[in-house]
Amino acid sequence: MPAPQQGDIKKVEESQRAFGRSNYIAMAGCLALIVIGFILMAGQGSSVEGGFNPDIFSTRRIVVGPFVTFLGFLLMAFAILIKPSQKA
Repeated sequence: MPAPQQGDIKKVEESQRAFGRSNYIAMAGCLALIVIGFILMAGQGSSVEGGFNPDIFSTRRIVVGPFVTFLGFLLMAFAILIKPSQKA
């Protein structure tokens, strides 16, 4: 069998990969949490033709949205650190 050339693609065993299936599923869930958090923070601006819009100070936009986003980033760190299960 000839030695692999520089441009050859080498198949990597699943046990040698940095992330397993559970890592990718957890990271996708965390990414969804981050996106949901940013959507919760979105909304109209404060300048409205009729005057001031008090909706910019709603609980959803200044408490719930940032909390969900922060939770997504925090859980993303744990999703990266999960050790993939070793199959015998």
